[in-house]
Order: sequence, then structure tokens, then C-alpha cells
Amino acid sequence: MTDVIKLENIRRVFGEGDHQVEALRGVSFTICSGEFVAIMGASGSGKSTCMNTLGCLDKPTSGTYWLDGIDTAGMTSDQLAEVRNKKLGFVFQGFNLLPRTTALENVELPLVYSSIPAPERHKMANAALKRVGLADRVNHTSTQLSGGQQQRVAIARALVNQPAVILADEPTGNLDTTTTSEIMQLFTELNRQGITIVMITHEPDVAQYANRRITFRDGSIISDTGQTG
Repeated sequence: MTDVIKLENIRRVFGEGDHQVEALRGVSFTICSGEFVAIMGASGSGKSTCMNTLGCLDKPTSGTYWLDGIDTAGMTSDQLAEVRNKKLGFVFQGFNLLPRTTALENVELPLVYSSIPAPERHKMANAALKRVGLADRVNHTSTQLSGGQQQRVAIARALVNQPAVILADEPTGNLDTTTTSEIMQLFTELNRQGITIVMITHEPDVAQYANRRITFRDGSIISDTGQTG
């Protein structure tokens, strides 16, 4: 298996002088293609800062981050935005869908940024919605969908660009227990199809769906269970 994520000695410091906070303290790990990894930890543990680094949303103070073979150090904001759009798919706790827009149009959004022609966009977005079990909901707006269906649209949007990694940040945080189980089973099935998934969660029951669990405390990794290789 090839490395899709490689962090080497990542430090992230916020503030200056006496007010410095070291959110990440020399974090290193590798995630291989096809893994399903849960990143865990209490509030303030560093897991969200780590996710922001993985998502190219924040630059580390020091250390190196390779994403699908690309060294992200020294990249401009525009270059990082391009890498995000091509290499990453994001799923958020709050779904982040456009409210008065159809499921199809929401899923097409990353393809618009990639300047893909409309007919091809429609085809790719329809295929992604079918993959998450929403082929019959393509013309429904977000307000016409349940919470679970909205998260499926968000997952389809994350899938549509065929990213190297899906980053899921507390993807079941707004869902009830039954819907949580359905969404996690969908993630499990997508992972079986070869999709690499990295998920932040504070819920042990949700983390159990992952094959590997990385736990943070005070900016450092305190455990890494189920590691491949």
C-alpha cells in the first residue's frame, strides 16, 4: 500500500512569548491508501488542529506534511486550495449544504471549482448520489431531506472528485443513534471499496467502525492502535 498521508515532526504553536500554546508537539504518523482511521481525544487535545493540518486549512509551525506524494510545505494559499479541491473530500458535522439548492447541485459544487463542463458534472454527481443511496433524491433541496439524507449528500459531494482521502470531522455529531449507525455503515462500505477515510470523533462507539484509532492528549499522540504495516 502507498502512503497518502505522512506527517513528520509536526509542531503547531499559537500565540507569542508567554502566551504561546503548543497545540501539536512533534506529531508524526503515516496513513496508507485504503485505511479507515479515527482520530480521537478530548477537547484541547490537538485532534482538531491535526485535522486542519491534514485538510491544508492550517500550516504547521514546523515539520513536514506530504499529501498523496505532494510536499505541502512552502505552498501558497492558492496552491493549497487547489490541492484541497483535487486531493481531499470533506464531510462536516453540520453538513454544510446550500439550503435552497438541490442535492445534485450541492454535489456538483467541487466540480464547478474544477471547471468541469456541465454535462460531465451532472453525470459525476448523479453517480456519486447513487453510490450513497440517494438516486431518487437528486432534485430534492436540503430542506426537503432528513439529517441522515443531508449527510449522505455531503458524503457524495466529498466523493465526487475522486479524492485521495475523505476527511470527516465529527460526521455523526448532529445525528441520532439509528442514523449514526446507517452513516457509519456507509463509511465502512466505501472504505471496503478502497476509499481512504480519516475521521475525527470523540465517541468511542463511532470510532469502533474504524480499523485504526489514533488518540491525542496535550498535543501528542498517546496511542495508535490497529496500525497497518
